[in-house]
Amino acid sequence: MTTAKELLKQRYYEPIKEQPELFVGIELEYPVVNLSGNATDVSLTKQLLVYLLDNFDFQADKYDSDNNPIQLIDKASGDMILFEVSYNTIEFAFTKAERISEVEERLDTYLSIIQPYLQNHNHELQGWGVNPNWAKNDNRPVKSPRYEMLMDFLELSKAKNDPFFHDYPEYASFICGSQVQLDVSKTSYLRVLNAFNQIEGPKAVLLANSEFWDSDWDLALSRDVFWENSMHGVFEENAGVFPKVFKNEDDYFSYLSESAIFTAKRGDEIYYFEPIRAKDYLSTPSIKAHSIRGEVVTIEPSEEDFKTHRSYQFQDLTTRGTIEFRSVCTQPFSSTFAPAAFHLGLLVNLVNLENILNDSPFFEAFDYDYPRIRRLFSKKDISATDLKMILPLTESLLSCAEDGLKSRGFGEEVYLAPLREKLDRLNKSLD
Repeated sequence: MTTAKELLKQRYYEPIKEQPELFVGIELEYPVVNLSGNATDVSLTKQLLVYLLDNFDFQADKYDSDNNPIQLIDKASGDMILFEVSYNTIEFAFTKAERISEVEERLDTYLSIIQPYLQNHNHELQGWGVNPNWAKNDNRPVKSPRYEMLMDFLELSKAKNDPFFHDYPEYASFICGSQVQLDVSKTSYLRVLNAFNQIEGPKAVLLANSEFWDSDWDLALSRDVFWENSMHGVFEENAGVFPKVFKNEDDYFSYLSESAIFTAKRGDEIYYFEPIRAKDYLSTPSIKAHSIRGEVVTIEPSEEDFKTHRSYQFQDLTTRGTIEFRSVCTQPFSSTFAPAAFHLGLLVNLVNLENILNDSPFFEAFDYDYPRIRRLFSKKDISATDLKMILPLTESLLSCAEDGLKSRGFGEEVYLAPLREKLDRLNKSLD
């Protein structure tokens, strides 16, 4: 029998190229906000996709069970516009690009079509990591098996009466993120995972934008709690920040084998079940599984089930030879491409990034506790003492990213201007 580690390596390591070209893959999720403060009108959002399909050069790629289009493809570029989990969130998934400016141009084109349509109906896309009207919205999933399964799985936490879990298993329908994927090589991927995992604290300082509206959470960045204190975080290895620096490939894949499998497909049916560690999955005799129609069946684990494995760490190897950076909230429109530029600049300047991290006294002061650092600097109110400790590192990282982008020669350092302004404001607050 093939081991979990071997199957995970087949899934995530084998697609990595020895010497890949560097492309940028960007995904942007936006809440559709009702400007009156009431619930998002999901009949309007559904009609938006029909409007795009009927009047512009898109084709429908997926439909829901009511035959509404839920995913469109731009015929010229291959970009996708789709609903992300619920009908309250629009995602733009851009095909890989050589330069960030290519993506910016296409986003501007899409927004010039979409925003006027929504605004004519008193709605618009807004740059928040949590939908401001989440508590009023219809947070049911898009009527497609994948999203219905996901939401049913997350709902399992409600029956557990365990204080570990937050009270919002429907969170996937109202949180929005800004993801970037960058190509890595077989020699660089582990270095990238290790280095970028260490900068989650500075990223929280620069990019927090997911206050949980109408709650008492003392967080400017709440998305971490939604992920980590849900069914996705039952095993801490399955979501969030890595607690350590990985020594080698085996160390990393051993860690990944501690992540969860919670879904399997049998025929046309998708099933979900209580999370099982990947390393224990194949030795589990049988599994009590649920369908989205409420059926309970018994299934036997299969190696094929690893083909749908996905963990939810902040730095994830994908099946495309890339690393996806997935810890950033949707940003205000003025800062849309700051996260992508920040990650890209640091990746290009990886040796200098590693030197900065090795030389910084910051991590020793916090006992190299990377999850604790991320949570501490996700708060709304960060103490002056803590800010004084993290801002020099943050400054060095931002300069490193700027230098990396300048070396590419495309003028992409301009996208970091909002982060430079944020850092200047924080420094002045300490004067």
